[in-house]
Amino acid sequence: MASWIETYKHFHENPELSTQEKQTSAIVAANLRNLGYEVTEHFGQYSSPDALPYGVVGVLRNGPGPTVYVRTDMDALPVTENTGLPYASRVRVKGTDSEVGVMHACGHDLHMTVFLATAKMLSEDKTHWSGTVVMIGQPAEELGQGAASLLNAGLFTKFPKPDYVLALHDSPAVPAGKVAWITGAILAGSDSVDITFRGYGGHGATPQLTKDPIVIASEFVLAVQTIVSREMNPLEPTVVTVGSFHAGTKHNIIPDEAHLQLTVRTMNPAQRTKVLSAISRMAKGISAAAGVPEERAPTIEIKNNSVATVNDAGLTQRITLSLQQALGKDNVMTGQPVMASEDFSLYALADPKPPTTMFWLGASDPAKWKDFTENGARMPGLHSSEFAPVPEPAIRTGVKAMTSAVEDLLKN
Repeated sequence: MASWIETYKHFHENPELSTQEKQTSAIVAANLRNLGYEVTEHFGQYSSPDALPYGVVGVLRNGPGPTVYVRTDMDALPVTENTGLPYASRVRVKGTDSEVGVMHACGHDLHMTVFLATAKMLSEDKTHWSGTVVMIGQPAEELGQGAASLLNAGLFTKFPKPDYVLALHDSPAVPAGKVAWITGAILAGSDSVDITFRGYGGHGATPQLTKDPIVIASEFVLAVQTIVSREMNPLEPTVVTVGSFHAGTKHNIIPDEAHLQLTVRTMNPAQRTKVLSAISRMAKGISAAAGVPEERAPTIEIKNNSVATVNDAGLTQRITLSLQQALGKDNVMTGQPVMASEDFSLYALADPKPPTTMFWLGASDPAKWKDFTENGARMPGLHSSEFAPVPEPAIRTGVKAMTSAVEDLLKN
């Protein structure tokens, strides 16, 4: 176990951003190769020619039987670490305007360590299973592009077709030493929406001669909050957040345009369509009500969309039983869906449309988790500069859980 803790610390200290996972993918590939897997490196196909593919595919064959894919993500985030850990990341890279810190603030370092340790367990204990294991080191999850890059490159055609696809994700809402399962939607679908409100600018001292896009956009920011509170079923979790508002250059100048960026999170296609339609209706209606002519109506661009991650019911029930047998029922919790998104959802949509499931791996200090759940104490979450998983017993628990899940699907 000590060697895997060191592996975890190395990943944590040396994070790499999406599409830049050169050293990380090399470590993953080398470990799989040393364990006897047939390894393919630099796998993937991005839409941008500047994005280098760092996908890793490792195949281990052990006689007849089903094929199980196990996926890990490998990329880090542009977050400056503030955990105070002795192995904290000090990596910095050049951003658009200045240097930015890089950190595994989403726990992909934990995922990779569990992934490699699971690969080792499966390679060393072939008497309990028969079939094929395909280990997937996926880049660029944080951009929502990594799964698509592997699938576009022919993941399910150039390698054995999957009968099942498994993944785990660390969770601060689950104490270390435990896992949690959920049937159905576990993660939301995500859409990024860019809106440009256009008016007529002018002098700040003569606003009557303008159509002020800042006021129009501000009205929209307030109105859009009612989509969740007044248009959506309260039993269907929905998020509409305005994360960016940019307009103007000087105190006394009313600009011609105001630019907004939104994130939208939904759990099913019908819900998504309804929310996006409401956003468009409100933007155009508020602009028209302000007297802006139709030719200067807001422009609305929807991009970077991903669908909800939905766990297959039958597979999840089977995996849950294997988790309970491996860890004990007291260490297997019923989980909750969250409104974050993941491109793991895409594996279930690509032919042959295999059943997929993801379970939560506990990452929080149990004492702090108890204080959080009982007293509302603050606990840093994913993407926080202070997020610090408890590597032991989280790694040991994750390895035992994932190994048992794979072996259950590949029982002799």
